[in-house]
Amino acid sequence: MIGWPAGTRLLAGKTAFVTGASRGIGLEVATTLAALGADVALGGVRDPDGLARTAADLAARHGVRTLALPGDVADPAAVKACYQAIFKAWKQLDVLVNNAGVLEGALIGMISDELIDRVLGTNTRGAIHHLQGAARLMARAKRGAIINVSSIIGVRGDEGQAVYAASKAAVIGLTLAAAKELAPQGIRVNAVAPGYIETDMIKGLAPEVHARRLAQIGLGRVGTATDVANLIAFLASDLAAYVTGQVIGVDGGMRL
Repeated sequence: MIGWPAGTRLLAGKTAFVTGASRGIGLEVATTLAALGADVALGGVRDPDGLARTAADLAARHGVRTLALPGDVADPAAVKACYQAIFKAWKQLDVLVNNAGVLEGALIGMISDELIDRVLGTNTRGAIHHLQGAARLMARAKRGAIINVSSIIGVRGDEGQAVYAASKAAVIGLTLAAAKELAPQGIRVNAVAPGYIETDMIKGLAPEVHARRLAQIGLGRVGTATDVANLIAFLASDLAAYVTGQVIGVDGGMRL
């Protein structure tokens, strides 16, 4: 898919932290921000060694500084350690992309307490803890951009996804409240709400489900991680200096 023109250094001089950066949308966002000149910290929980290799590769390819910060976003102590590491290394943070999340579904009658704890722990509590950590660092410089990754399901809901929808709707509420509270400190807070995006999360869907989802998209194609990353790069940049408190869909006109 079309990205930014080669050589564009839109984010030169900025530092960014992308959670859930080991694969999918998070990896594409980290790659895009590095290509645009930002120093990037990558968060992830599944494969610390792979995360370190990815960070080293981005540094070598794009001539930027990188950090690999493995840890579970649902663990407040791990989140705190990430921001301590960023401050120690860079003394600043300009951009947080609050992307880490899990997608698990169940019909309402089959929802377990364990599923609620997992999904809300990662998608909602994790987002709140990271926003807190980033805001503390950004407040030192009176500037910053926080981009929370919600979902079209958090905006419109979907059957079998009550807990996931609740977790992502909470991210939208977090965005709107934090935008109001942090604006006087020069910190912008926005959310993106991806629709049906081609990532590992949809690879296991049955063909008939895929066809039904595709038929709901006005533009007639599945979205890509690059589509999401390009919007996030804009919101992270000074081009969006007067944009805050917005929830922007990246869904090709999808109708759930």
